[in-house]
Amino acid sequence: MIPYSKPSITNLEHEYVCDAVINGWGKNCFEYIDQFERAFAEEVGSEFAAATSSCTGALQLGMHALGIGKGDEVILADINWIATAAPIIHCGATPVFVDISLKNWCISKEEIERAITDKTKAIVVTHLYGNIADIQEIVKLAKAKNVYVIEDAAEALGSKFDGKHVGTFGNFGVFSFHGTKMMTTGEGGMFISNDKQLYEKVCVLNNHGRSTKEHRHFWPTEVGHKFKMSNIQAALGCAQLTRLNSLVERKREILNFYKNSFKQYENVYMNIEPDNSINASWMPTIFIQTETESRDGLLGCLQKIKIDARPTFWPLTSTGLFSKRNNKNAYFFQSRSLNLPSYHDMSNSDQELVCEAIKSYIDCSA
Repeated sequence: MIPYSKPSITNLEHEYVCDAVINGWGKNCFEYIDQFERAFAEEVGSEFAAATSSCTGALQLGMHALGIGKGDEVILADINWIATAAPIIHCGATPVFVDISLKNWCISKEEIERAITDKTKAIVVTHLYGNIADIQEIVKLAKAKNVYVIEDAAEALGSKFDGKHVGTFGNFGVFSFHGTKMMTTGEGGMFISNDKQLYEKVCVLNNHGRSTKEHRHFWPTEVGHKFKMSNIQAALGCAQLTRLNSLVERKREILNFYKNSFKQYENVYMNIEPDNSINASWMPTIFIQTETESRDGLLGCLQKIKIDARPTFWPLTSTGLFSKRNNKNAYFFQSRSLNLPSYHDMSNSDQELVCEAIKSYIDCSA
């Protein structure tokens, strides 16, 4: 089986984790967490960072800290994993699903503009599969309308626009360290922001509502959450972070290999990289804009020869959990696209097998 994704783990990760297991207790129980937060903030160019148990938890903490709640609307793309919408619901707000741009597969700025009302509190901008949304234009629009911008960069660690990391353009950004992501802590996430007050609020909420300014033990100042990352997870994150540049570079090599293999096909598209940007290429995705090939047929063909590709995210309004909306681009994209195997240690020969299988299927369907 050629897996679609798995982490790259070396002796370095073993050494860090073993040290945390043996020595990371008592007065040292936050040592790797503190180190990981400082190093990550420096890596992405953010003033503050708070490690969490998941990216979903980081989103919920940030939304709670912004005061998002009942009566508020939060705009997001219809193409998203449920983890992006769930915190909106848990905060008591209403998700408003809008269409994507077929250019970058991310939330459409024009659709955001149409969806904004006097109830809109925030816009969640998901940088899908490493692609970069039109973040500068969206931030400009949000400022004019006096709404927050939340960047879901779970899938885009290492992606940059104008030399600036995604996740640092909005009021806050979040990242994922799930085992399938660019780097991993097993499970885990990170909240980042340049807003000190917002960051401090998140830290209180992330520790059961206990303030660092409160010197009484076990004295909460409000009802909070428990989305903290463990010291052992943070040790793994510290090791992975030292390798981030090479992990990103390998993903970019894999995407370029696929692009070169499919460049003969006019209607086959993959992750884009506009001028002045770097696409970290977390999940190479093939998008076939014709009606002759069946995405599900291609997926079945690959599975028969033990190639583990996966369909892209369903429009959340297609799941029955939310009211259906006429987001034509989202529905079209999902029906014609597929995530391809791209784990860091993937061999060129395995990539060639994937490419030949896909080209054979396209040629037979033509």
